[in-house]
Amino acid sequence: MKLSALIVVHNEEAQLADCLQGLSFADEIVVVLDKCTDGSKDIATRFTDRLIEGYWDLEGARRNAGIEACRGEWVFEIDADERAPAELGEEILRVIDGAGGGADGDIFNIPVLNHVGGRLVRHGWGGLFGKNGYPGLFRKGVKVWGPERLHPHLHVSGRQGTDLKTPISHFVDKDISDMLRRLDRYTTLRALDLADRGEIGSFPNMVRKIFSRFWKCYVARKGYKENGYGFIIALCAALYPVLSHLKASLEMSGQMSKRGPQGD
Repeated sequence: MKLSALIVVHNEEAQLADCLQGLSFADEIVVVLDKCTDGSKDIATRFTDRLIEGYWDLEGARRNAGIEACRGEWVFEIDADERAPAELGEEILRVIDGAGGGADGDIFNIPVLNHVGGRLVRHGWGGLFGKNGYPGLFRKGVKVWGPERLHPHLHVSGRQGTDLKTPISHFVDKDISDMLRRLDRYTTLRALDLADRGEIGSFPNMVRKIFSRFWKCYVARKGYKENGYGFIIALCAALYPVLSHLKASLEMSGQMSKRGPQGD
């Protein structure tokens, strides 16, 4: 078996089918169902019998469980809110056929086109609040996720290959309200990680990051070209560290840490 497509989901019945139907180029599709209480399992069974059900508090742990379940030599990792066009599938197959002898690399970055609602937003993403690319294609065994709830650290042991050219489409948020809800969810998960590690940091340093991160997203990454969307993206990225710090220092308790809410 050459290629496994891996998707890890938590209650994604609204968009799971649209993602899965674009993965037919893979030799197998592996779906990890993490604490799903909606119709995600029923939808997944229409596309594959490779279902892994479980309960994970840490995003890194559930992603690693999915990678371990893949039987392919190569793994293509994608999320439910992302879509792989047919051109990307064709490029992936060409890459892994050409890299079969290890000539180019063991892990490859895939570019990302981010959408808010129906609008393509090209500029301003960053600061752990969006991605312009990710190491989504890799030889099994070279990529391991760290033990965090949100944005886990990535440990790579293989060689970096040439970036792919065909982007996936990432439907990040439905609207600005959805974006603000994601900011609240992300900062809660980040605060739990900070509290668990005892690395809450200092409030003055987090305040300084508000200005540096806003400038990076809005100016350096040209978020200003997206008008209001660029501004709100830069603002969310700027507030992310200070809100995480305040939640960890003012609200986190032992009982809350043990709960480990679900990330997306």
